[in-house]
Amino acid sequence: MTHKLVPEHRILKEEEKQEILKNLNVGVHQFPKILKNDAAIRDMEPKQGDIVEIKRKSRTTGEAKYYRVVVVE
Repeated sequence: MTHKLVPEHRILKEEEKQEILKNLNVGVHQFPKILKNDAAIRDMEPKQGDIVEIKRKSRTTGEAKYYRVVVVE
């Protein structure tokens, strides 16, 4: 999606996913969820269990990264 109000979304590669899980010391089930058919990611063809990195603008840090796990509901 290219609208200026939609933050950048990308699906992490498997090695990036494992690194995030290790660095944060969490399991996939502990991440907030994002639906597979969410308008922001559906064109990326996500699979259940993928982790999506969302980059949002922040007044204090310039950019903040958020992570969501893809679910099918």
